[in-house]
Amino acid sequence: MQTSRSHLWPGVPLALGAAILFGASAPFSKLLLGRIDPWLLAGILYIGAGIGLAAVHFGRHIIKLPQVEAPLQKTDLPWLAAVVAIGGGLGPLLLMFGLSLTSAASGSLLLNLEGLATMGIAWLVFKENVDRRLLLGAGAILAGAVMLTWNGQKFQFDWGGVLIAGACLAWGIDNNLTRKLSAADPVQIAMIKGLVAGTVNLAFAFSFGAGLPLASYIAAGAVVGFLGVGVSLVMFMLGLRHLGTARTGAYFSLAPFIGAALAIGLLGETMSAQFAVAGLLMALGLWLHLAERHDHEHRHEALEHDHAHVHDEHHKHAHSGPVIEPHTHFHRHEPMCHKHPHYPDLHHRHSHG
Repeated sequence: MQTSRSHLWPGVPLALGAAILFGASAPFSKLLLGRIDPWLLAGILYIGAGIGLAAVHFGRHIIKLPQVEAPLQKTDLPWLAAVVAIGGGLGPLLLMFGLSLTSAASGSLLLNLEGLATMGIAWLVFKENVDRRLLLGAGAILAGAVMLTWNGQKFQFDWGGVLIAGACLAWGIDNNLTRKLSAADPVQIAMIKGLVAGTVNLAFAFSFGAGLPLASYIAAGAVVGFLGVGVSLVMFMLGLRHLGTARTGAYFSLAPFIGAALAIGLLGETMSAQFAVAGLLMALGLWLHLAERHDHEHRHEALEHDHAHVHDEHHKHAHSGPVIEPHTHFHRHEPMCHKHPHYPDLHHRHSHG
């Protein structure tokens, strides 16, 4: 029987890992812009993610690795369709048209709305617990992201801005709907999303006259997409499983700072006072989140589901023989009442008075 671990593990490292990989993809993508049409690059990034994850998904079956994650079920398909359509189709489409109608400064600032939309929907629509410390931390991270992307130009909220705000809303909805799938295999979900979103973006890019770049640039974009979009998305979904949507989205909002920090080394950009202040604000937000301790007596109602798990305090069922952990199978949770630090994960989505 496995002993109880810190409530920060493994959710926080997974969410931060997702932010690091996604943030790192920005400066590497910037190196490819000018050599690859922006819309075509978006398609290559997503296709690279989808193909790379397909290799992982089918490769583990070929070499007969143990099945650790729960496969998608028929009941997951409506949620998967919504996630692919809203997050993989509508979001990028609104972003591309929005960027074509507004300034780069306004576009960069408005993209920070995704984290706010994710947390707001989780809190107001899905009733996820959000306390004062989390709100302050998220506010500090958002303020740091706004400062980081502000270049002193006049902010314009035109039709392009409306479309970009719509894209952020779409991704906020996408992040919250993805929580409904967080018990299932994240590689399988991210693979489908990457292949569909990549195909859509490639089709639009070619329909607007984009030409094929050199094979070396395509390969580089695919690798960046596999790590910065595909692996990042897998880690984000695993973070959702352990932290809930609001907290995972808040940690993920650190991605712009990661990208800016790498750009200093990769692109020779200079360290500025603006960057330093943004870093301090984000560090404050990160500390507030890490110091959060949600601990109260709570009741678990009877629950039956299937997901990857180990035998911990929430999984005390018996097996008729030896098992390898983690493992997946349909299992039942009996009602229980106890007290320990926790986040709104798969087993702690109870209401608060």
